[in-house]
Amino acid sequence: MESESAIFAGLVFALFGGGLLLWTAARVRHRRPVALGVSPVASATVAALAALLALALGVWCLTRL
Repeated sequence: MESESAIFAGLVFALFGGGLLLWTAARVRHRRPVALGVSPVASATVAALAALLALALGVWCLTRL
């Protein structure tokens, strides 16, 4: 029962992190703002760090099986 929860949480974190990383990369590549009213470099950095953190949490959850 616990392994099903770990798989679900790991997949959710991994999908969110991957999606956020792809979205951030696309926005930066097209020179579009990642967040309105914030420095482009700061917003892209924070978004990329959040995406990497979510991916790391997803991997950690999936390794706890």
